[in-house]
Amino acid sequence: MRDAVLVAPTEQLDVLIVGAGPCGLVAGMTLARYEVDVLVIEQRPGGSSLSRALVISTRGMELLRRFGLEDAVRAEAADVEPTALITPTLSSTGGTVMPLGYPSDREAAKVSPTRPAWTPQSHHEPLLLAYVQVAATASVRFGARLVALDQGDDHVRATVLDVASGDHAQIKARYAIAADGAHSTTRAQLGISMTGPDDLACYERVEFVAALDDAVADRRHALYVLKHPDLDGAVLARRGRQDRWGLSWERPADRLGMDALAEADLIAMLRTATGVTDLDATVEAVSSFTFAAQIAEHYRSGRVFLIGDAAHRMTPRGGTGMNTGIQDAFDLGWKLAWVLRGWAPPDFVDTYEAERRPIGLHNVGRAAQPGGARRTSDEALPWDLDDRLAHCWLDHDGQRVSTLDLIGDGLTLFAATDDNRWAHVAEQTGFTAPVEVVLTDGHTAAALDLAPAGAVLVRPDGHEVARWPTIDGEPEPGVAWLPSRSRGDSREAQPPP
Repeated sequence: MRDAVLVAPTEQLDVLIVGAGPCGLVAGMTLARYEVDVLVIEQRPGGSSLSRALVISTRGMELLRRFGLEDAVRAEAADVEPTALITPTLSSTGGTVMPLGYPSDREAAKVSPTRPAWTPQSHHEPLLLAYVQVAATASVRFGARLVALDQGDDHVRATVLDVASGDHAQIKARYAIAADGAHSTTRAQLGISMTGPDDLACYERVEFVAALDDAVADRRHALYVLKHPDLDGAVLARRGRQDRWGLSWERPADRLGMDALAEADLIAMLRTATGVTDLDATVEAVSSFTFAAQIAEHYRSGRVFLIGDAAHRMTPRGGTGMNTGIQDAFDLGWKLAWVLRGWAPPDFVDTYEAERRPIGLHNVGRAAQPGGARRTSDEALPWDLDDRLAHCWLDHDGQRVSTLDLIGDGLTLFAATDDNRWAHVAEQTGFTAPVEVVLTDGHTAAALDLAPAGAVLVRPDGHEVARWPTIDGEPEPGVAWLPSRSRGDSREAQPPP
């Protein structure tokens, strides 16, 4: 790891990332994987202690699996069904089960080597941070605030304030990524506006510790939507594997906010919500947040790109905000790395906005709807997986792995026949990224819809580039440089109201 200090005014970086939340860290992880020189700056003195996002989607877990973090993330994940229970209180019997768009373990096993993880951001964010901090070409600087950003023809120059000392430094980079949240300073500096409502509701949350297994019994759901006269519409959710919980609700106009309540009043509220009259609870934190459903008019300005909440603000409905941002970060990260490594032309980064903004637009539209949380997995999962390569288990070098596990950092060619001429397939497509050939068995070839002697070439995100019916066949037109929503997809993005 490079020494995490503010760089000298004339030092050249490859990429500057503003913001060290999950999205900024995933971007840093991806770039560091390609040995790109990257610095992540964050104005906070450290990482977040709040739970914030509570679920990592199927595709999000596939990406964390790629970085070797799946087991560590899942170690503190709550053991719950990916559904909500509509019930008077937590301990009430009966209730109505509502789907949330996430697959059950059985459903996920059909399409992925992993499954969603119901784990709080306060658990997985430190894991992402540790990955970046040990990377040879990456560093993270806390207490560093962006105050100005200028662009030249071949660089960006950032003025950064050291919050503790008051000193300023100039950082010069070839590209910059704005991952600095819903109220992005970078986005404001670029003059990029947001469309959609930013005042849908004001919600507040109390985070607490309490032993509630007896109250839950065998009704282990991800969320509990309360239908109680005093807390109608409030949501209870477990925050990870331990006895940590959160109660969130829209602040009624005629009620004091949680931040104005004494601890005894908060505990009385928790006893009402749980239905446990003698509940022994420890209040950890109270916070508030505004529901918004907005998307940036553009994801890019020159050499600066927006990801995560800087690009799109979503309500918690459906849990798509952080998950969309993580996929933004990975998509932009590998594409920038390909350009910086000389594997793709500079205009390849144009595909970031073309491919990711339609998905952001759809998810923002979902988040804006009052019933946006209610989706079946058949409805929501395709938007999460985004047409990546089909998952199939196969034996590879004596190990049972998924086809997704074999996708490399360059191009990966899955071939149904063992022919060393496949190694030169890149010459037929004109790409300069390295190509790794994976020989498939008959079962895997069928799962990938390969001809008996054919092959398919995919990008690091699993999107198909081209396929061949035989080694001597002409490649069918691929989609490597085209917007992902143009891949014959009939789904329509839903704009925010």
